[in-house]
Amino acid sequence: MTLRRNSGFTLIELLVVIAIIAILIGLLLPAVQKVREAAARMRCGNNMKQLALACHSYHDRVGQLPPSIQLRSGVDRTVAGTNAFGPNWVVLILPDIEQGNLYNTQSANITTYMANGNTAWKAVGTTSIKTMLCPSDTNAEVAWSGAGGGWARGNYGCNAGGLHQSDGTGATSGVGYISSEAGASPPNNNAPVDLGVPVGTTAGGVMCINFGSGIDRIRDGSSNTILLAELRIGAHLGAQDARGVWAIGFPGSSVVSGNGWDCARPNTTDDNADDCEGCINDPVNGMGAWPGCPFQQATSRSKHTGGVQVALGDGSVRFVNNSVSMGNWFLMLSRDDGLTWTD
Repeated sequence: MTLRRNSGFTLIELLVVIAIIAILIGLLLPAVQKVREAAARMRCGNNMKQLALACHSYHDRVGQLPPSIQLRSGVDRTVAGTNAFGPNWVVLILPDIEQGNLYNTQSANITTYMANGNTAWKAVGTTSIKTMLCPSDTNAEVAWSGAGGGWARGNYGCNAGGLHQSDGTGATSGVGYISSEAGASPPNNNAPVDLGVPVGTTAGGVMCINFGSGIDRIRDGSSNTILLAELRIGAHLGAQDARGVWAIGFPGSSVVSGNGWDCARPNTTDDNADDCEGCINDPVNGMGAWPGCPFQQATSRSKHTGGVQVALGDGSVRFVNNSVSMGNWFLMLSRDDGLTWTD
């Protein structure tokens, strides 16, 4: 009788095939992840471009850029809570980012806040806006629980400049965000760290408390000064973490401010770095913060590998590496330092 061998694979052959497939998947996954990140970074850059152009549209109507926030006299400059703070720069440019319908729901309260202090405008802040979200950051589903709760998240902040330093020598305040209020240009007093710029170098912002610079009045030139920078959402650390909230005009939420101390570079991994209401300290993962501090300073952060994206005053978008020197980062954020930064 002729014996016939049954067709099929042996166990060893199957194991070899499985091993080859596993190796191929292992080789393909990093490539797929890189393609996805490249696409996400491109979409993020497009968002920043739209926001920068919207700020320019506002400038064309009003004659200056929008302020980072509107704050009436007597309203705390570093605490949200139940305070009567006003609309921020994003609220003011809503009509310019195709959110005119949302703006119109509270237009009267937005435009009259400085006159009467009405805070009904805050109702717009519960709406999630796709243009305000970087696709690389996936924590937008958890609203900020502070200031009454329900605040939608966002990933982009305006540049308020300012210096967070041990005292207010030559400035109105040593507190980063307050130091540039109304367009003030605080000088670097070289304390407590050497920022890599000459002592006395000023750090004026482009969009500050109750101040928006004219494009033509940015002393260092619009192409040499950061207008907008990325921010990370802190919702994964807790609903109370205020970082990444589009309608809250304070550092870390929708503002980059207070260069110096432990916020001297983008994506810093320093311990206790950002000073933001309700924030949680997570330096290992690039989200260092000083728990219990009010809003005082916050640097740019992102989920992109190796750095952050920024929009310059001329509307162009560029990538800034985490390794940028403290001196160059300082100069990029200052509108009136009179010096030139290099790549």
